[in-house]
Amino acid sequence: MPEYRFRLVNVFTRERAALSGNPLCVFEDAEGLSDETMQALALQFNLSETTFLSASKRATAHARIFTPRYEMPFAGHPTLGTAHVVRALTGFDAVTLELPVGLVAVRAESDRWTLTAPAPTWRELGVPSAAVAAALGLAEQDVGSRPLWVNAGREQLIVPLTSVEAVRRAAPRVDAFENLQSQDGISMAYVFAPSGVGGIESRFFFPQGTAMLEDPATGSAAANLGGWFLATRAAPPLALQISQGDRTGRPSTLHLNVDVEGRIFVGGDVVEIGRGSVTLGT
Repeated sequence: MPEYRFRLVNVFTRERAALSGNPLCVFEDAEGLSDETMQALALQFNLSETTFLSASKRATAHARIFTPRYEMPFAGHPTLGTAHVVRALTGFDAVTLELPVGLVAVRAESDRWTLTAPAPTWRELGVPSAAVAAALGLAEQDVGSRPLWVNAGREQLIVPLTSVEAVRRAAPRVDAFENLQSQDGISMAYVFAPSGVGGIESRFFFPQGTAMLEDPATGSAAANLGGWFLATRAAPPLALQISQGDRTGRPSTLHLNVDVEGRIFVGGDVVEIGRGSVTLGT
């Protein structure tokens, strides 16, 4: 019976604490796995994402990203965690991953991995700010200026709040999130506020069935935050340290940089915590 090796890594760890950050399962070689089996394995592990590596003629490796429910074209923490595993397999500190969204370059300095995000696009909110506030369980005055849908690989709603206290107080409502849907029909919101010089505190919410879930660290949203700053004409270069995940028990640290050319970089520390294999019957 075929055996498939995997590694468990934590991405965007805080001070490299082994059990901080956002967990990821990476299958080292997905050759022979059908789409249906990859989706079923992602559900089996039931992490926010599971990735599957295979050979690529265009890049260091080809990777596919699955949540327990669907495949994603791009996500930040799976990209960095997968690159960490590719380095373990190849020895390369700079890798290019072929993702459904295109080729994504990733580089390492020690165990801090940084990706170059796709160039962002953005569009206006399309609903009143009051609707966003209601969906987040906040008062309208808690919502800052110009929430935007931003796409630097995956479209998400980026919502500035007026204080860190509002970020911490947010209590999203599943029913109201139906009014906040991306172009691909997925509801989510990333809220943030400055937490001091060079600091950001953030949270990322998305509904699943009748439950509201919170992501401990969202690299794609950090990239979209870089796009939000470009859209609102914040002058680059920018260098920000983002804190996320404290409310989930998985404290995480993400590093966002936007250079003078408007290129967006998202980085974080990756730690491998285990490995194993799955044996699948015919």
